[in-house]
Amino acid sequence: MQFGEPQFLWLLVVPALLLVFWVRRLMLHRRDARRLATGRRVPVQERFPRIGDALFSLSTIVATGLLVVALAQPRVVTSLVRTGGVDLVIVLDGSASMHVSDVATNRWRRSLSFLRVLGDSLSWQEDRVALTLFAHIAAPQIRLTRDPNTFFFFLDHLNAGPPFRLEDAATWDTNIALGITWGLRVIEKDEQINGPSKNGRLLVLLSDGQAWSGAVGDSINAARARGIPIYVVGVGTARGGVIPDPTAAASLTSPVVSRLDRASLAAIATAGGGQYLELDRESDLNLANVLVDAARRRALSATAAPVMREVYWPFLIAAGCCALMGALLLRDRSELWIQVVAAALTGATVVAMLR
Repeated sequence: MQFGEPQFLWLLVVPALLLVFWVRRLMLHRRDARRLATGRRVPVQERFPRIGDALFSLSTIVATGLLVVALAQPRVVTSLVRTGGVDLVIVLDGSASMHVSDVATNRWRRSLSFLRVLGDSLSWQEDRVALTLFAHIAAPQIRLTRDPNTFFFFLDHLNAGPPFRLEDAATWDTNIALGITWGLRVIEKDEQINGPSKNGRLLVLLSDGQAWSGAVGDSINAARARGIPIYVVGVGTARGGVIPDPTAAASLTSPVVSRLDRASLAAIATAGGGQYLELDRESDLNLANVLVDAARRRALSATAAPVMREVYWPFLIAAGCCALMGALLLRDRSELWIQVVAAALTGATVVAMLR
């Protein structure tokens, strides 16, 4: 147990001294009871209570001690959390299908909003993030960095749309294999510059899917050979939507519909030793925590950090229960009324302070 305000603990001297006086009073009571029992002769055998009204005093002393401990803001360790740096390499799909509006705004902006939540979930002390975009070709954006301003600056810059234009034929291809390959190249380049990292490394693929191909399998095998799992985050819906074509006539005569390909994305996650997640199935914060925790568990320098929980209110409630129990043990009616009035004044004071 730890205390947030340990300077209040010296007040425990007061209930400790009161407890000493209580024990002395109890001993005197027991001595007087023995004298009366042996020194007087009465026709009916007398019975003397072992403690008498001293239980009220004991309850008050215990309540005072618990109140002092509550004022010191006690905290206890409830669990241990492994903490370590993470290296998240984000591989973001920027192909034409990411312009489909089957989710809020469209798939591209929905992915960026999730990446903002992911960035807010990092501590940015030892944590690093890299970002690579891909369609038919790959376009690395950020190398592994601890600077959150750089990460959020690029997200603001990309909010207008992917760097691949719909007018270009290369945009109409989802080359996940190349995206994973460039994600691995980012890690390799960082190792050449900064040496091996002790952070937990993770490839995070955001895409709406692609049919399985041998090239994807080769990229996954390369990632697994380096011990880097691939976590896949799907964006889009099974209902899908029409990909906006820059040529209006083409959109009317032969619209191209894109749907979320869960099967291929789940297959990539399974083969990559990771997990398949999907936007809008649960909150973005939960998904971000899953990714960060998965990477943090792989950190070589991870240490166990205690999680503290405040136990102020349990001690305060225990003090109130002890005081109430002591009041119920009173036999003298006048003393009982004094306790009732004192409790009412205390309650009114607390209510006034809370206002």
